[in-house]
Amino acid sequence: MANKLKVTLVKSPIGAIPKQRATVEALGLKKMHKTVELPDNEAVRGMVWHVRHLVKVEEI
Repeated sequence: MANKLKVTLVKSPIGAIPKQRATVEALGLKKMHKTVELPDNEAVRGMVWHVRHLVKVEEI
């Protein structure tokens, strides 16, 4: 398992259900094509899994 995950918002959450929009914002993603580095743990992976159609994930 990697130390960190690089998460990039690639699709707009405007049309997504409110719970998914809240998850995207909780990940720290506010604008399209912005990237955040997050710790690689079960909580973050679960959040990413729920919005996997909106984000791109890389292990670093």
